[in-house]
Amino acid sequence: MNVSRLITALLACIVMAACNNSGKKPGSDAGSGNAGGPPPTFATDSAYAFIERQLAFGPRVPGSPAQEKCAAWLAGTLQQLADTVYLQRTKVQVQPGKEVPCINIIASFNPAAKQRILLLAHWDTRPVADKDAFDKTRPMDGADDGASGVALLLETARQLHARRPGYGVDLLLTDVEDFNDNYCLGTQYWARNPHVPGYKAEYGILLDMVGGRNATFFMEGTSRQYAYTPMKMFWDVANNSGYSGFFPYSEPPGGTPFIEDDHTYVNQIAKIPTFDIIAMQPNGSLMPHHHTTGDNLSVIDPLTLQAVGQTLLNVLYGQPFKY
Repeated sequence: MNVSRLITALLACIVMAACNNSGKKPGSDAGSGNAGGPPPTFATDSAYAFIERQLAFGPRVPGSPAQEKCAAWLAGTLQQLADTVYLQRTKVQVQPGKEVPCINIIASFNPAAKQRILLLAHWDTRPVADKDAFDKTRPMDGADDGASGVALLLETARQLHARRPGYGVDLLLTDVEDFNDNYCLGTQYWARNPHVPGYKAEYGILLDMVGGRNATFFMEGTSRQYAYTPMKMFWDVANNSGYSGFFPYSEPPGGTPFIEDDHTYVNQIAKIPTFDIIAMQPNGSLMPHHHTTGDNLSVIDPLTLQAVGQTLLNVLYGQPFKY
């Protein structure tokens, strides 16, 4: 047996024994998140591979064959990692007389725990790249807008499978977030029809456009309004982890935008305080590749994935409720 692994195992036993001797059940200290040691190291290569795998299906446009194939892969991957996986299949109206299929995928860890954190990202892609400078009729890969957030959640799921914290975590992969002028339809459906009746979480974290080069994550306006306290805690952890360049406390010089995103409806309908981690330019607009054919694998930066992914693990395995 590897000596370092033996030492780690012995330390884990000592920690568990100390918990039992104190009269508490292992994992009963919600403030510590049942860390059981330092947070795991975020595997950037694994997250990058999860982005590549999603893009291999082609544009994940609702109603396309790629939607069904990618949904099956996402559900199958999570079924190997989570305790329970739910599929919500419905149809949502995108214009008068037109509906598209919607597939929300929810993976739960420690489903019996009352204290929970919600993590979410959308996995669909926009039907056309309407901001493209050359061809606004082509579909887009959605490497950053969609696949990056999902990849970070899949890698987080892999870590949660290996070492569960002492509370509940739910991963919500939402569909039909970006269908032309209709936004967040899958999330709106879930917020009105949660996978568990009466579902509640202490707070939620939305990951959207979290893998692009030169990303800066300013504090978005709706997040400030509804979930400033847990958002500030996340930014504190990021800064203490060495990622202050990605997570400034300042507003964009152009002012703080209020972005309509999945967290809008989790806050307003589900009443779960949820903040959005989304890359913005200094003028408050979204990244240059947003809704263009340039949103492909070439814009993905492992350093950005590392900054967001490691901060997320540091929160989940640190003190996630100390805010």
